[in-house]
Amino acid sequence: MKNSLSRILVLTKRNLKEILRDPLSLIFTLGMPLFMEILFYLIFHNLTSQFEMKYLAPGIVVFAESFLSLFVGLLIALDRSTSFLTRLYVSKTKSYEFIFSYALSMLPIVLVQSILFFLVGGIFDSSIFSFNMVLAILLSLVTSLFFIAMGILLGTICNEKSIGGISSIVIAGQSVLSGMWFPLEGLNDGMITFMNVLPFRNATILIQNVMIGINDVFKDFVLPLIIVLAYTIVTFVLAISFFKFKMKSK
Repeated sequence: MKNSLSRILVLTKRNLKEILRDPLSLIFTLGMPLFMEILFYLIFHNLTSQFEMKYLAPGIVVFAESFLSLFVGLLIALDRSTSFLTRLYVSKTKSYEFIFSYALSMLPIVLVQSILFFLVGGIFDSSIFSFNMVLAILLSLVTSLFFIAMGILLGTICNEKSIGGISSIVIAGQSVLSGMWFPLEGLNDGMITFMNVLPFRNATILIQNVMIGINDVFKDFVLPLIIVLAYTIVTFVLAISFFKFKMKSK
């Protein structure tokens, strides 16, 4: 167990160095959602409560997390195209150690994203500065794991040329199926049910509910958390299985 943890930490440190070597991707991951947060607030917050900062900032936090699927997926796909992973395949490193090291290396980015978007949101609406905001930031580390797992899975399956297009499906899913950009009142019950059983909307409302306050503990917190965690666990299991298969095929 000790040796396994040591290998995970070593790989995590290496992955962080690789991430920092590509500052343009980091700027895109942080800059684009931040621009959208400011722009949509300035344009729409007087028109609908949906774009008040207490709803918009949590929504942007989760939306930005979906970009991690592209970020981590591309990192793995590039590693697979080089001799780096090939050399490690013949070592004692296990497939889950690879996966967890990639996941851990993404968490600092998630933390920076969440703090940045809430702080900027607080500049426009200081009422969001509260203990609930701290809880929402911490919870964002949990919701991000689903998108990180999706990126790892896609990076394991796809090559560096196709990962961009495939991972954009996850980003589009979060954008369209989370309900953060439009009211749900005009949708039929079937579509709302479909959105409610997927992780995208549940991840969004989980952070939003913690931010604005929880009324019904089960409906507002426990149920969406269970759904997000269920998808996360299944995705991680699939990622580890496919990664292990790739290792054996090498």
